[in-house]
Amino acid sequence: MVDVIIPTYRPKDGFYKLIKKLASQTVKPHKVIIMNTLSDEDGLVLTPEVCDGLDVEIHDIKRSEFDHGGTRDKAVRLSEAEFCVLMTQDALPVDDRLIEAITAPFEDPRIAISFARQVAYEHASPAEKMTREFNYPAESSVRSVEDLEKLQIKTYFCSNVACAYRKSTYMELDGFVNGTIFNEDMIYAAKALKAGYKLAYAADAIVFHSHDYSGKQQFKRNFDNGVSHADHPEVFSGVKQEGEGMRMVKYVCARLAKEGHALSVPGYIYHTGCKFIGFKLGCRYKRLPKCLVYAFSSDRNYFKKQDDFIKRQ
Repeated sequence: MVDVIIPTYRPKDGFYKLIKKLASQTVKPHKVIIMNTLSDEDGLVLTPEVCDGLDVEIHDIKRSEFDHGGTRDKAVRLSEAEFCVLMTQDALPVDDRLIEAITAPFEDPRIAISFARQVAYEHASPAEKMTREFNYPAESSVRSVEDLEKLQIKTYFCSNVACAYRKSTYMELDGFVNGTIFNEDMIYAAKALKAGYKLAYAADAIVFHSHDYSGKQQFKRNFDNGVSHADHPEVFSGVKQEGEGMRMVKYVCARLAKEGHALSVPGYIYHTGCKFIGFKLGCRYKRLPKCLVYAFSSDRNYFKKQDDFIKRQ
């Protein structure tokens, strides 16, 4: 059995296309569990036409209760399936084989996690398309803790945009960390690999997923990324990160220039700078005034839940 888990918040048309696409999969979900963060008094309602025969279970939660790790953990524990495919509301399977392909690596009993390839939507910018191509190549791979010296931070890389988990292993390792602002997927991946399990990248399991963020949005997103690195040194300290980022910047700039998008290079470098500065500040957030942390982050609730942070200053 395979269940699909989707956290939602103010879902748009793409989410309903996702539900329709899940109904046409070669391996149909046993259940679709939706963790819907309330934006007003009304919960999420899906018509039988939208569900198209799927067994959909909706759990409404307050916005103040949402947590990247905790909310997903609650959903996994609600599932009765051995495999849980976690997705985001803005992802869309490219074909009807996503669930079949993303769960295929579990034939190896040491595989604890399997994640999908992401390709940008057609309307995405050239830089966004090239970034996805760099991060999600066409070749499948399997990683273990033995790859850490060579791959560094890339060893733990996976994404809950479309990622499958073996539930028995998940429960054995006590799942996602509650109280995470970002990277709940990578934090769990590190725990699984250090316990002797493996991580699969299933390149033939493909979803459309991309964003054309503004510089401000990139800054805030990467500030939160830096915060997660600061709060989880057991995962991120001692592994190199900048080298992979620099490789990607060189790759994208070269591709943009070669393929006739040279005028896009300055904008891409600007966005890269926003990412870099946001990340570095996030890594040092405990030294910043509380007012700046609230201004820089996309998730104030994360800090409001930290008593020691609230009492500072």
